[in-house]
Amino acid sequence: MKNFVFISPHFPNTYHRFCSALKKNGFRVLGIGDAPYNELSEELKNALTEYYCCYDMENFDNETKAVMYFQDKYGHIDYLESNNEYWLEKDAMLRERFGITTGIQGDDIQVYQHKSMMKDRYIKAGCPVAKFCIVKDFEQLEKFAQEVGYPIFIKPNVGVGAAGDFKIKNIEDLHAFFENKMPDVEYICEQFLTGNIVSFDGVANSKSEVIFCTSNVFPPSIADVVQEHRDVFYYTVKEVPKDLEEIGRKVIKAFGVKNRFFHLEFFRLTEDVPGVAKKGEIAALETNMRPAGGYTPDLINFANSVDCYQIWADCMAFDENRQKMDYEKYFAACASRRDLYQYEHSDDEIIAKYKNCLCAHGRYPLVFSGAMGNRYFMARFKTTEEMKEFEEYCELRK
Repeated sequence: MKNFVFISPHFPNTYHRFCSALKKNGFRVLGIGDAPYNELSEELKNALTEYYCCYDMENFDNETKAVMYFQDKYGHIDYLESNNEYWLEKDAMLRERFGITTGIQGDDIQVYQHKSMMKDRYIKAGCPVAKFCIVKDFEQLEKFAQEVGYPIFIKPNVGVGAAGDFKIKNIEDLHAFFENKMPDVEYICEQFLTGNIVSFDGVANSKSEVIFCTSNVFPPSIADVVQEHRDVFYYTVKEVPKDLEEIGRKVIKAFGVKNRFFHLEFFRLTEDVPGVAKKGEIAALETNMRPAGGYTPDLINFANSVDCYQIWADCMAFDENRQKMDYEKYFAACASRRDLYQYEHSDDEIIAKYKNCLCAHGRYPLVFSGAMGNRYFMARFKTTEEMKEFEEYCELRK
């Protein structure tokens, strides 16, 4: 029996499904997390052979002791994974420490975390990228802005979400950035691209072959969502556009992604950008070598009538997708609401009106609320017209 250490299996609270799928495929699943055992869901407890509570997971020595305990008790650890952006670097460090040859190793993780390094791989795959530079000083940025034109977009070179992002519209904003930027953080500055954010999501096997893929459409600016406390509406499409799938598969090869869930982000341009791409074409944004955030894996399941948690586990065990892929597909949408607003229709009215389409609803954990809202409603539809009506019904405010 192979040993699989799953880091932080309790968060997000749907990740017990990864563990259950691994157990189904014959793995001994060993969990390490910072939640007390009695706070774990029954589904997670049933999936785990044993759980090690590591109250301070920020301390690498504590995680090392946890893995060492499992290794001493059960033998060599074959796999170690979290599927969580926050722990990716430590996952790689633990693999190196314990000779776990599956998964991303040592310094290789830097390519997946530094936005500047990501661009090199996108270019290698033949995908257009915005002009960019690593931020050094005011004079350099002012010159870059004059070259590409305002607005420009500045964000941490390493990071996820919209934390620490700056949209610079003029010289005054440029001054304000240098006054407010976080110390000791390396920033990347990019030419601003106008378009919709589309993702290429799925699972790649040990040969960097995509064995399952789908696509999501997100709001044009997550930074604006966070800063302006907007409601969030995004959805999984029925079919992956041909040009997106073609470039997505090339990017996976360029990154050398192996036995991983992936979430690649692109712009579908709504305006021509000279030197980059034309309106309607695709340009690179960034990549995340883990599932899309929040409860998006569930949305992917609702759209594709599959179990992507099991597809991932099948990839770990068999290096292939063993699910039937001929089920009916839908547009699966997620509409969020914020507690600070009053809406025309109550949550109960949404549930009653869309009871035949609704797949899931509930509250997001506090850590998700800034980027995703407080409450969510997931539903699936056969047409974009039905989906649009759902969006308007959920978001209409008093």
